[in-house]
Amino acid sequence: MQKIKAGVLGATGNVGQRFIEMLNNHPWFELTSLAASDKSAGKKYGQAASWRLENKMPEDVGDMTVVPVDPKKVDADIVFSALPTELAKTMEPEFAKAGFAVASNASALRMMKDVPLVIPEVNPDHLGLIDVQQDERKWDGYVITNPNCTTIMMAVTLKPLAKFNIEKIYIASMQAISGAGYDGVPGMAILDNVIPYIGQEEEKVETETRKLLGEFNGSEIIDAPFKVSASCNRVMVMDGHTEAIWAEMADDPSPGEVKQAFLDFDPGLSGLPTEPTPVIEVKEEKDRPQPRLDRNIGGGMTVSVGRIRPGIRYICMGHNTIRGAAGASVLNAELLKKKGKL
Repeated sequence: MQKIKAGVLGATGNVGQRFIEMLNNHPWFELTSLAASDKSAGKKYGQAASWRLENKMPEDVGDMTVVPVDPKKVDADIVFSALPTELAKTMEPEFAKAGFAVASNASALRMMKDVPLVIPEVNPDHLGLIDVQQDERKWDGYVITNPNCTTIMMAVTLKPLAKFNIEKIYIASMQAISGAGYDGVPGMAILDNVIPYIGQEEEKVETETRKLLGEFNGSEIIDAPFKVSASCNRVMVMDGHTEAIWAEMADDPSPGEVKQAFLDFDPGLSGLPTEPTPVIEVKEEKDRPQPRLDRNIGGGMTVSVGRIRPGIRYICMGHNTIRGAAGASVLNAELLKKKGKL
């Protein structure tokens, strides 16, 4: 099978590096272009990037020359965007106009009416917005986005609970410092501390969740009718977002019924290389899930749940830069290919 040429926009940052890690030797995609800021463009990637992941930088990637974030300079059919929000707002549409498929992890376009916000296990039918987007904007390409890292973990666990008729969701997150980027949280601010505020995070969780679990009627998304109330906190953990969730549901399921819904969850996405088995892993121990013990299950793509109690209350946890960022975009791209969109 001929591989699809793939580029990474914002290749030197934390999420850009995760994209490279996941795309290197991918069975469907060939990493052909790395794009970054003007200060990095023209350099070998190994010189431009300070590699921060636990695994070594792939040797062949280190020898690639970084190009500018410019559709005329990027050699690819699909680009994975890890661009900062403001740059993504202008450049992702430019790439789509030029005929690229854009799989974006950036927040800039997520809530636009004609832009799909997708988690393959949750709302694959929302890919139908691609046709709407191309018709309205007259683009040869398109932009598809994945949600905020906190939203992803919760929404994956809410999907099997939707049959119980969700009425309201409360969430308190304990978010890893890697979610803020390498320079995002000063060391003296987070050491021995919890920071009970993350800019725009609560708003993203509260709005994105309703779009994800909403209904695509053929022309637009009708948001899910339930409400979401979020309180987001930064904690001194390197990787892995932990979330305490309270779910009010009209059918008032028991903890046993909720646990069984998690265990039975099968989104039917067989054949996607990055799809984990299981998607949701139920932890039986009273003190699980924990980031240090559980964040790498399923290659970092599995969401773990535990402490399912009357209420309904439970804990979920997942790797924020893999399942919550780069891995989410890669999985979206795999779904695009499976659906004949690439």
